[in-house]
Amino acid sequence: MHGYQLRNEFESTTGSTWPLNVGQVYTTLSRLERDGLVEACGEDPDDDTAGRVRYAITAAGREELGQWFASPVTSRDRPRDELAIKLALAVTVPGVDVAAVIQRQRAATVATLQDLTRLKRDSDQDLSWSLVLEAMRFQAEAEVRWLDHCEGALARAARHRVAGTTVGSSGTTEGAGRPSLQEAARR
Repeated sequence: MHGYQLRNEFESTTGSTWPLNVGQVYTTLSRLERDGLVEACGEDPDDDTAGRVRYAITAAGREELGQWFASPVTSRDRPRDELAIKLALAVTVPGVDVAAVIQRQRAATVATLQDLTRLKRDSDQDLSWSLVLEAMRFQAEAEVRWLDHCEGALARAARHRVAGTTVGSSGTTEGAGRPSLQEAARR
C-alpha cells in the first residue's frame, strides 16, 4: 500500500473526522521504514499510481502494532485539553467574563452534539465509523456535563465571595478570619 492509499483508508475508516496531510503520512512511513517496522516493496505497477512506493508491514511492525493494540491509552498519550486550560486561566485573569466563556463553549458543544446525532441518524456507515462517531458524541456529552459543573463551581465561588468566605482546595468552605487549610497545616 502506498501513502495515498493509507491516507484514504484512514479517512474512510474514521469518516474523515481527522484529515491527514499526505506529506505527514510519507514522513511517518519514512520513520517507520528507518525503524524497521515497514519496508518499501517497489513502485506501484498500477498506471494511475505509477511511481508511488508501496510499503508493507514487517514482522517487527506487526509485533509493535500488536503491542499498541494491547496497551491502554493513558492521559499522558493525549494532547493538552485546551478548554480546561482556557477556563483555568480565565478564572485567574481579571476582566474575563468566565460565565460567558462557559456559555459560548456550551453552545458550540451542544451544536456539535446535535450535528453528531444527526450524522448518526442519517448515516449508514460501517462499524469503524460508527465507533468513531459514538466516541465523539460521548466526549461532547461529557464536555457539556463538565461545563455544567464549571458553571456551578463558578456560582459557588461567587456566593462565597459575597459571604466573605472562600472555597478551600478541598472544596470546603472556610470562614473569613479563619485560617485556610494551608495556614492551619503550617501551624
